Amino acid sequence: MSGPPRGNGSSSGTSVRRAVDALRRWGERRALTAVALLTALVLGLLFYYPVGTVFVDAVYAGGEWTLGPLADVLTDPFYREIFRFTAYQALLSTAASVALGLPGAWVLARFDFRGRETLRSLTILPFVMPSIMVAIGFVATFGRTGTLNAVLGALGLPEVTLLYSLPAIVVAHAFYNAPLVTRVTTAVWESVDASAVETARTLGASPRRAFRDVVLPQLLPAIAVGATLTFIFTFASFPIVLALGGYQLATVEVFIYSRVQNLAFAEAASLAVVETALSLGLTYGYLRYEARMSSSGRGARPQRRRPLWPASWTQRAAATRLAVAGYGVVVLLVFVAPVASMLLASVTGPQGGFTLDHYLFLLERQQTGTSYQVRPLTAVRNSLVFGLGTLALALPMGVVTSVLTTRDFRGRKVLDALLMAPLTVSGIVVGLGMLRGLVFGTVVFGTRIQVTGALAVVAAHAVGAYPFVTRTVAPLLGGLDPRLVESARTLGASRVRALLDIELPLVAAGVVAGAAFAFAISIGEFDSTVILAEGSSSYTMPVAVQRYLGRRLGPATAMGCVLLAVTGLSFVVIERFGGRTGGRGGF
Repeated sequence: MSGPPRGNGSSSGTSVRRAVDALRRWGERRALTAVALLTALVLGLLFYYPVGTVFVDAVYAGGEWTLGPLADVLTDPFYREIFRFTAYQALLSTAASVALGLPGAWVLARFDFRGRETLRSLTILPFVMPSIMVAIGFVATFGRTGTLNAVLGALGLPEVTLLYSLPAIVVAHAFYNAPLVTRVTTAVWESVDASAVETARTLGASPRRAFRDVVLPQLLPAIAVGATLTFIFTFASFPIVLALGGYQLATVEVFIYSRVQNLAFAEAASLAVVETALSLGLTYGYLRYEARMSSSGRGARPQRRRPLWPASWTQRAAATRLAVAGYGVVVLLVFVAPVASMLLASVTGPQGGFTLDHYLFLLERQQTGTSYQVRPLTAVRNSLVFGLGTLALALPMGVVTSVLTTRDFRGRKVLDALLMAPLTVSGIVVGLGMLRGLVFGTVVFGTRIQVTGALAVVAAHAVGAYPFVTRTVAPLLGGLDPRLVESARTLGASRVRALLDIELPLVAAGVVAGAAFAFAISIGEFDSTVILAEGSSSYTMPVAVQRYLGRRLGPATAMGCVLLAVTGLSFVVIERFGGRTGGRGGF
C-alpha cells in the first residue's frame, strides 16, 4: 500500500505550523494585556477590596449608611487631640530629621574621603531596616539600664530617662528619616553647576553669599521633598511610637491598633479613613510639587569636592573640619549607638558580664514553649517563608507595573497613581482591611471566600512590597534606548519577545535589587502583621521582637540581632546589584 501523497502531507503540516505560529503571535500580542489584567485583579482583591472594606465600615453601621462614626471622630475633642499630637510629633520629627540630615548631605556632596561611597550607600538603610529593630536599639541605648546610663554612671553623672517620652520618639524618627533627607539633598547638591558659583565669585560675592544666592535656591526643593516625605512617614509611624511612647503617647496608628485589639472595628475604621484621607492629601501635594521640580537637570560641571584632610591648615579649614568631626560624633551617638547597644545588650548579663544566656533562652523557648508563646525558630521560619512568598507575588507584579508605567498611553498617570496607592496607605489600614474583609471572609455568588493565616500575611506583605520593585525597575526600563526595541520589532520579534529578550536582561540588576527590596520589606514588615498574626502562629521576627520587648529586654535584643543579620544580607544584595544601576534607580 502506498501512503498519502507527500505533497498533501507537507501542505497539511505547513498549515498546522502556520496555525500554531498564528496562535503564538496572537498569544504574545495579548500576553501583556492578560498579565496586566491579572495583576489588576490581584491588586483589587488584595488591596482595594480590603481598604474599601475599611471605608465601608466607617459609613455603614447598624444596617444603614451613615456619616455618624466619621462625624464623631471629627468632632470629638479626644480624637482631635490624638490627631493634633500625631501632627505635632511628625512636625518635630521632620525638623529633627532635616537638622540631622542636611550636614550629612554637606559632607557627602562637598568632601572627598575614603569610604564616601559606602557611607552614601548606607543612606538606603531606612528602606530595609525594620522599624521595630530601631525601637529596640533605642531601648537598649536610652533605657534605664541602657548604654547611655552605663556611661553616665561610669563618669559619675546622674541617670537620664528618655524612654516613653516625646524626645525619644523624635530622635528615633530622625534616625530613620535623616538618611532620607541626606540622600535626596546630596543628589541635588552634587548636580549644582560649578560655573554658576564661579560666576558669582567673579562678580565679587563671598563664598557665603555665593552659597546663599546660587546653591541654596537649588537645594531648597530637595530639602522640601525630604521634609515632606519625612512628615508623611512619621505621621503614619507605628512601631517606634508603640515601643518608645506606649499608649500614653499614642498617635492615630497606635490608637487604631488599640481599637482593633478591643474589637471596636467601627471606631478603628473611622480613624483609619480620616488618617488615610490626610495621608493621601499630603502625598498628592508632594507628587504635584515633585512633578514641578522634576524639570531641573544636572549641572554641566559639578563642583569639585575638597579633601577631608586639607593640604594646609588655615583657621577656616580647621573650623570646617571641627564641624565635620562634631557631626561625626552626633552620627555615632544617634545612628551607630542604638545598633551597637542592641548587639551589646544581647550578650550582656544582668551583672554586666558577657553571656549567651539570651540566645540560650531563645533556644529553650523553642523547645519548651507552649502553643500560645512565641517560639523563635518558628518566627524565623515564618519570616523567611513569608519573604519568599512575598517575592513570588510582588516581583512579577512589580515588573508588570514597571512595564505598564513606562509605556505611553492615555490614562497612564491615573493608572500609575492607582498602582502606587499602596505606598500611601499605612500597613495598619491594610491589615485592618484584610482582617475585616478576607480573614473574616466574604460571600461571592453563594460561596464563602476566606484568606487566613500565612496567606493573609503574604498578601499584605506583597501589597506593600511590589511598589518598591516598580520604583526600582521602572526608571531603568524608561532609560533604555527605544531603538533597541524598534530593531527587534523590525526583525519580527513580538512586543513580549522584545521585552523578554531585550529589555529585561538589560535591567536584570534592577530586578534583582527590586527582589531584594521586596524580601527585605517582607522581613521587616510589622504594621499589618501584628494585626493579622494576633492569636495565630503566623507571627514573624518583628512581631516576636515586640512581644519579647514587653517582657524582657535580653531575649528581645537577641531576637533583634537575628533580624539584623537577615536584613543585613538583603541590604548587601540591594547595594551590590542596585549599585549597577548607576544611580538611575528609583531608590
